[in-house]
Amino acid sequence: MEAEGAKWTSTEKGADGFFHRSPFNFFRSQIQKKKRSAEKGGCEQYQGSDHEESKEESGKGSRGHKMNDSCLETQMVEQIFPAPDSMLCPQRVQNFLGKLGKQPSSKVLDLNNCALSTTDIMELVAIIHLLPGLEEIDLSWNDLIGGTLKSLTLPFKCLQELKVLRLNNCRLTAMDLSFLGEALEVIPHLETLDLSWNTNIGGKLFLLIQKIPKDHKLKTLKVMDCSLTSEDGESLAQQLYKIHNLEVLDLSINRKIGYSLESIAQELKHVSGLKVLNLNRCGLKLDGFKCLASALQHLLELRELDLSCNKEIGGGFKYLAAHLAELRNLEVLNLHQCCITEEDMTVLTHVIPLLSSLQDLDLSLNKSIGKSSDHLLSRLRFLPKLKSVLLSNCSLKHDSFASLADAALHLPELEILDLSWNKCVGGNLKLILKALNLGAEIKVLRLSSCSLVDEDLGGLGLVIQAGHLAQLQELDLSYNNQISDQGWTMFYQDIVGLEQLSELDVSRRPSSRGNCGEWLGKLLAALLKLPQFTELGLQGWVLSEVQQKQLEHFNRDNERNVRFDVWYGA
Repeated sequence: MEAEGAKWTSTEKGADGFFHRSPFNFFRSQIQKKKRSAEKGGCEQYQGSDHEESKEESGKGSRGHKMNDSCLETQMVEQIFPAPDSMLCPQRVQNFLGKLGKQPSSKVLDLNNCALSTTDIMELVAIIHLLPGLEEIDLSWNDLIGGTLKSLTLPFKCLQELKVLRLNNCRLTAMDLSFLGEALEVIPHLETLDLSWNTNIGGKLFLLIQKIPKDHKLKTLKVMDCSLTSEDGESLAQQLYKIHNLEVLDLSINRKIGYSLESIAQELKHVSGLKVLNLNRCGLKLDGFKCLASALQHLLELRELDLSCNKEIGGGFKYLAAHLAELRNLEVLNLHQCCITEEDMTVLTHVIPLLSSLQDLDLSLNKSIGKSSDHLLSRLRFLPKLKSVLLSNCSLKHDSFASLADAALHLPELEILDLSWNKCVGGNLKLILKALNLGAEIKVLRLSSCSLVDEDLGGLGLVIQAGHLAQLQELDLSYNNQISDQGWTMFYQDIVGLEQLSELDVSRRPSSRGNCGEWLGKLLAALLKLPQFTELGLQGWVLSEVQQKQLEHFNRDNERNVRFDVWYGA
């Protein structure tokens, strides 16, 4: 007995080459003891029968009656840990969560980023079944979860209400995937499974996918940045028919999966209720893009389509045009850094204005847009529901910027506008200020590296004084080195009108550090009048000793909690 128990306490080398010490020595040794006892007495002895009944059932077992492993494991958990109605259970759960700084909840177990130790995980195994009403479990960003799912998923049999399971960045292993797949069979109502940032599961996704029961209720599957391979993509494609209730599929930041997206696209017809499809940085090839375009005809419920950072699809938007126009429910379209060509722009100019439900449009980092964007940007006026327009680093020209400014007059719900890294804005900000005069909904305005001058800040200050940016929360004016100290001083006197402002960035380029002017005192005085303010970017400015002390004492003297992003240097 001692020798057998000792093998659970030894350090074992895992398949990944790392040495792991199991956190479940006690738990597993107890399981072994119960198993040996059960083999003598049969499954029934774990159902609360007395000693005599157990002996009788043991006799039945000796005549050939054998229990199945699932029944045995469930009942072993019930024997090792107290029943949920025990008087000690609430206190046990409260003590465990209390030491992790968490409040007990009967529906949500949030242990995200709690630095769980091996002891914590062992205790967690012991208390999960005491919370049978749990609807959500989040164990994300706890490295030691990896390699423990065999034990952690045992009590899942008791969680018949579980709908959400998040295991982001838990260093999951191939065996974890296998046990998790088996657990899906006993969690009938699970709707969300998030395994993102587990890079060790690349090439092994089939261990999970192939075990998903047919007609499972899963609605959200996220495997972002998991080093998925083309084989993983093929496995997913083959099993999509099992999860026809799927509404969210996130495969982003898995570059190798692009080779199998043709197969995945062909099977998307099985998930016609899909609402979110995220293929950001998936290495999407032109053939896969063509198949995906065709698959859109089956995805008429789609609300969000993210194709960003797939550089090889540039020049292929002609395949997308007809079916994209049919997505009348589409609210989010992300084409950030897709190497869009002038030919693509012609196609998008005709299609995008037809997306009547569109709220968020991201065309950033597509430099060809600046050559022909005036027609598309002018037609944004036909999308009155637009809340976010991102055009960072699009090489906009004066005419295209003017077209956008005219269209913005017809966007009453606009909340986010990003024009960063478009040099044409400098000296011409007044073109869009007329729209901002009407833009009471604007919450985020980004004008980083736009070659702004004093005149631009003066005009923006007048808009603020008039109260037309009362909802502004984030303002980015960084990397605009042409603005003089006087320009900054005048502007900081105006920002007191931004009562909702929480973030302001006025950093300089790292390569062009400059001395911080007397305007810093004006800025700090203004911040005292902004109750929501939490973050100020001052990178690139060289502060004097007096100015450094002003920042150091600001929070203490004024009972504030403002984060100053600043570089102290000569």
